[in-house]
Amino acid sequence: MNNLLMMHEKDNVAVCLADGKAGETLPVMAKDGSNAGSVKLLEDTPFAHKVALTDITLGEHITKYGELIGAAIRPIKVGQWVHTHNIEGLRGRGDKNE
Repeated sequence: MNNLLMMHEKDNVAVCLADGKAGETLPVMAKDGSNAGSVKLLEDTPFAHKVALTDITLGEHITKYGELIGAAIRPIKVGQWVHTHNIEGLRGRGDKNE
């Protein structure tokens, strides 16, 4: 069975543990193995890629593993694939003081 894995309670994305298909509703598993809800995929999402757990607004920070990994460059809906087409990285950038 496919799941989404949320590693930290602050995360607004989860990792797809197998290829996911648009329309599938996947359970979200917390790091401790407990149930953290479910999300209906809006897009096909490859294994190990991120899925939005909440609606994310333009410019809002993306948090994975409890760490800031980027910011949304367009609005992202719950269940959308989160990748380079809708976020920009902020870590290690000298022009962004995040």
